[in-house]
Amino acid sequence: MKYTVITGASSGIGYETAKVLAKKGKSLVLVARRTDELEKLRDEVKALAPDSDVILRSVDLTESANVHELYDSLKDLDIETWINNAGFGDFDNVKDVSVPKIEKMLRLNIEALTVLTSRYVHDYHDVEGTTVLNVSSGGGYRIVPNAVTYCATKFYVSAYTEGLAQELKNSGAKLRAKVLAPAATETEFADRS
Repeated sequence: MKYTVITGASSGIGYETAKVLAKKGKSLVLVARRTDELEKLRDEVKALAPDSDVILRSVDLTESANVHELYDSLKDLDIETWINNAGFGDFDNVKDVSVPKIEKMLRLNIEALTVLTSRYVHDYHDVEGTTVLNVSSGGGYRIVPNAVTYCATKFYVSAYTEGLAQELKNSGAKLRAKVLAPAATETEFADRS
């Protein structure tokens, strides 16, 4: 059985992506901090696709050790697609930011995404039909006022993923890397930021 992993699955783009993939009969590993929201999503997915397997992982990816533990916990699965969607923003001027909040944002938006991508690429580089999809933002291509630090994290995601896609293509890898950079989307993102 092949799986698609979605981090940040408890709301927004991750939540909706899970439902779309369920309708296509995909088996899913849904990852987020909020267990109650993951369980709600699992119930929706099972209603859409009763034969799909759904695995939940409640984990805070702002903690570096948790990132490796998550990946290691999935080593026995055949993962055809890895979607790094988990992330959060900050809408403050740099002079006003909460440094502890920014540290968590850097760990989630950059470090966790890079570690999970790197480990997936290492394991699936030569596996036909595999994809890593990293979710950036329109803010990963232009600076948004009062969101300089957030945009910088998404510039990283865009550059890293585009560079990885070129590297994979040039090396003849079977794995593909893609970046999704949505514009402002109606989700809880702004409220939570």
